[in-house]
Amino acid sequence: MSRIGHKPVPILSGVKIAVAGKKVSIEGPKGKLSFTMQPQIEIKIDEGAKQLVVSRKNEDRQSRAMHGTTRALLNNMIQGVHSGYEKQLEVIGVGYVCSVKGKNIALRVGYANEIQKPIPVGLDVTCPDQTHIHIKGCDRQLVGQFASEIRTLRKPEPYKGKGVRYVGEYVKIKPGKAAG
Repeated sequence: MSRIGHKPVPILSGVKIAVAGKKVSIEGPKGKLSFTMQPQIEIKIDEGAKQLVVSRKNEDRQSRAMHGTTRALLNNMIQGVHSGYEKQLEVIGVGYVCSVKGKNIALRVGYANEIQKPIPVGLDVTCPDQTHIHIKGCDRQLVGQFASEIRTLRKPEPYKGKGVRYVGEYVKIKPGKAAG
């Protein structure tokens, strides 16, 4: 039994939802997202209570697995088009800098050449200074995926802590070989 799947999804003010067959379109002040449901999942819009109710047609393994997942995805989409998602990264290291150049983000993180990474459509990427990156968008998966891709270009190393990390991320620093 899915405990998350049975909870109704509240529809926030300013968000419009349209269900056409198995395609769900959600539109709000921050953008527009769409989602194709699995055939064993049903969605009902309760206009009076302003909520979505996700249900499954049968009790087989696949429909039970997709019940809570579909509800969580719809909730994330509604939150995203209403208020959006944001990830913040910081670049730490001597000579490590980042900047936005057109539709690319340019990173100098200790390699011989500057790394140019194209910014996906639907994301707003800014660099308020040379050591911070702010990624904003309405699609939670896309924001997190792009932040993760930037972080993997130079993960924080454990001896000096240099690299790209999330703001507030703790990196445990190891003692060097001189600490014997």
